[in-house]
Amino acid sequence: MVKKVMVIVLLVLLGGVANSWAGSASGRIVMDFDLSNQPQGKKAELWIPYPVSSQYQDISNIKIDGDFTESAVYADKKFQNPTLYARWGKDVKSRKLTFSFTAVRQEVIRRNFPAQETAWSPVDYQRWLQPTSLGPVDGKVKVLAEKITTGKTTVLERAKAIYDWTCDNMYRDPATTGCGKGDVCALLQKPGGKCTDIHSVFVALCRAAGVPAREVFGIRLGKKDGQDITTWQHCWAEFFQPGYGWVPVDPADVRKMMLKQNLKSGDAKTLAYRKYFWGAWDAYRVQLARGRDLILTPQQAAGPLNTFGYPYAEIDGKPLDFYQPKNFSYKITYHKIP
Repeated sequence: MVKKVMVIVLLVLLGGVANSWAGSASGRIVMDFDLSNQPQGKKAELWIPYPVSSQYQDISNIKIDGDFTESAVYADKKFQNPTLYARWGKDVKSRKLTFSFTAVRQEVIRRNFPAQETAWSPVDYQRWLQPTSLGPVDGKVKVLAEKITTGKTTVLERAKAIYDWTCDNMYRDPATTGCGKGDVCALLQKPGGKCTDIHSVFVALCRAAGVPAREVFGIRLGKKDGQDITTWQHCWAEFFQPGYGWVPVDPADVRKMMLKQNLKSGDAKTLAYRKYFWGAWDAYRVQLARGRDLILTPQQAAGPLNTFGYPYAEIDGKPLDFYQPKNFSYKITYHKIP
């Protein structure tokens, strides 16, 4: 009887979790940049992640205004992330740019997995099985991945075991700068961080276990007109299920909800969040980029970029700190669509 009651409670909570997000969300995002306070007599360059329409989002009404010397939309060669690039000459005093677009985003739910795993070739997904500079797939990471997935024979079973381990063992640390760097080896020693940290561990463990996986970088949509979302960047993840496609997950949001609502691992609401974010993303997010260790186009001077969820700028080849938007400087605002 107790077990039956718990199941009913969980189903009610899960319905509440799913219904707390709309099936779709929309808004206009305005990004204002002003590099005028950076030293004069030096070249200023700016790279901005440029969202495009996809299966789960529609991007329209794109506008680019400013006093730049040059601007264009490019893509990096490895991951093909669209990028808005702008440059200002050494002699200009004003360096301003406004980039705005309308986004309509759909909730993603993909849990209708096939009964049997189809044959597949890891060679076809090598890009999403390889290590990154901060995400090795050998050594301690490999040992841990094998331990977590012991006895799991399918991609789906291994991915689920790693998802469960990530929800159980990682935690959200609000003191982390930005979304976190995603240094997997450091995180295995101290498993606290934010979304990029948590999902970097998930992705590295998946890849070490032979499961293609990748992070997705973007920004959350607001809910109030005129809302400042400058620091609302988010990272989520997905893994590839043979015969089915890419499956959404977000263990970082599980841990965020646990922290915000002071939940314990065994609480019914925690279990509901874990169930929802296994195979789902809410609609309040806009995808901007994928991939790690990026070489942008035109190529930046300071070496590969760890992630591209934030705007990036260099003054005479020296990068600005995108974690400090007021000094950079930039502001991102959400507006409701009339």
